[in-house]
Amino acid sequence: MKTKQESIFSSKTLTYFLQLAETMNYTQAAQILGITQPALTQQIKKLERTVGAPLFYSVGKKLRLSDAGYTMLDATHKIYGILNTATDEIQQSTSATQGEINIGLLASMEDAVFEDFAILSYQNNPDLKISFHMLTRKEIWERLENNKIDLAIMYLPDDSIKNWKPYESKKIISDDLLFIHHDEQLAKKRRIKFKDTTADVWAMYPDGYYLNQALHEAYKNQLADFPKSVANFTTPTQLLHFSMQTQASTALPNSFMIGQEELPNTWTAHFDPNIRFDLAFVFRKGKAEIPRISHFLAQFDRYLHTDDYISRLKQLRNQ
Repeated sequence: MKTKQESIFSSKTLTYFLQLAETMNYTQAAQILGITQPALTQQIKKLERTVGAPLFYSVGKKLRLSDAGYTMLDATHKIYGILNTATDEIQQSTSATQGEINIGLLASMEDAVFEDFAILSYQNNPDLKISFHMLTRKEIWERLENNKIDLAIMYLPDDSIKNWKPYESKKIISDDLLFIHHDEQLAKKRRIKFKDTTADVWAMYPDGYYLNQALHEAYKNQLADFPKSVANFTTPTQLLHFSMQTQASTALPNSFMIGQEELPNTWTAHFDPNIRFDLAFVFRKGKAEIPRISHFLAQFDRYLHTDDYISRLKQLRNQ
């Protein structure tokens, strides 16, 4: 017969509880978990009977954590923290050139340089397996917290995470967001005011994507109306293609536009004031002490020391 501790702290029980605490929606949580809503409800009620108190309550149609729920959530995060720390400490004695590295790559960014580096890494270290996962911001943070990825490649600063204490970052490059347009009257402008970009329709990243939120924040700070979006795409290639075919404006990272062939009836300008952000590795503290992670980051530094990120990108585009 299972003890109370075994009933509470089984991996499945904690996973179900955390997912519901994240979404605060039984239907959505069940879909993410790949189970039925009644099955999820049954597991949560079983957990509540075990701890002897309700973990959630409803206000109208909205779900809320109870005081007991907050206590359980805090305990669950501490448990995962202990397990993650133990895993990292164990892995610090492993080989630098063997094993597996899981990397979460923000799905909205250019991946050519990282793909090229992965090929070079395999050629130098065939026993080291590198797995790339194209993820949303939310998925990246969830997998970092649960130790399902070792490194994230993403844009910073990211104010969606309030507690940075468990994490470290390592900058790759600083980048600028460019205004992409098809107005010949603005062709000679190298910088453009926000209020002068709102006349045309736009194609944008979806809501919740980093660069979309960066744009919203910039327009709000300049007291300018946010442009009308007629289409949303998740990658810069999709946005540029749609923009050129429809003459809709868009905004794309400077690093993506560098090295592009001269585009017909298409011009770029920096926003005024400029929108700048960093492309960086993000990882939990202690990860860089694991030999294969340390070796990977050092190897990437050497890779960019030979030719910097932008030079690499230009070379790959000209191949």
